[in-house]
Amino acid sequence: MKKMNALLLFCSFLITFSGIAQVDNSGESEMYTSVGEEFKIENLLSATQMQSRYENLKVGDTLQVTFKSDVVSVCKKKGCWMNVALEDGREVMVKFKDYAFFVPKDIENKEVIMEGKAYVTEMSVEDQRHYAEDAGKSPQEVTAITQPSVTLSFLAEGVKIKK
Repeated sequence: MKKMNALLLFCSFLITFSGIAQVDNSGESEMYTSVGEEFKIENLLSATQMQSRYENLKVGDTLQVTFKSDVVSVCKKKGCWMNVALEDGREVMVKFKDYAFFVPKDIENKEVIMEGKAYVTEMSVEDQRHYAEDAGKSPQEVTAITQPSVTLSFLAEGVKIKK
């Protein structure tokens, strides 16, 4: 009889804890829409923490991270890139691994969580103008771009968009 009671007690603990795990997972999926590769939110960096990571990167360095930020702008043609904000006002240019997925074109000011590679690159005048056109900038704003720039970049493998 003691063995039976112990077995019942053990089973009730299993059922209780498995229910808790299910609630946690379902809450995450209800809060975010996922595009690209699915990933677990682990070791999440804030925009402030990511900003300090970028300060230590040089052109050619990469860093695998998961970080959260707000969308500043999105490609208005296809959703094939987006810019997200850092705390100091700078922006990170986010592209998507192998162009395997895009983001919705109406997610400006929404919170996103991204997993992928952070890196720094030098962007040509031609590329800057192309992205400015995609963003819907005026012809005057596009032609005002005359110098290459160092760009904070991110190649996202997956993105979670807050609903």
